[in-house]
Amino acid sequence: MSTETEASDDDNELRERITNFLRRNFPQIQMHGGSAAIQNLDRDEGSVTIQLGGACSGCGISPMTIQAIKTRMTKEIPEIDTVHADTGMGGNEGMAGGDGGMSPSFPGESGGRDEDEGPEAPF
Repeated sequence: MSTETEASDDDNELRERITNFLRRNFPQIQMHGGSAAIQNLDRDEGSVTIQLGGACSGCGISPMTIQAIKTRMTKEIPEIDTVHADTGMGGNEGMAGGDGGMSPSFPGESGGRDEDEGPEAPF
């Protein structure tokens, strides 16, 4: 059985790896005035909660950023199985591997509906 100090060192090392992952993979968050911070890390469960803030709150592409974080982090950091992410705008955005109810949609994707996809981009 590991000591409390060893467990704390392991948590600190994992927290640092997650922070470096976010900086390395998502520099655009900071470049666009946003922030990403670890709210909670549960090594035993293999879960992490990321809080996106600043310009990420209310940003139209934050659901896609969140999905990219979830997909990449669970692949690149083996200790993490589940990523919870929140922009502070309406609660939790779901978790990796689950529906979560908030997945980005793209024009042309068939979601079983024949609705208007909205205005066409001006470019």
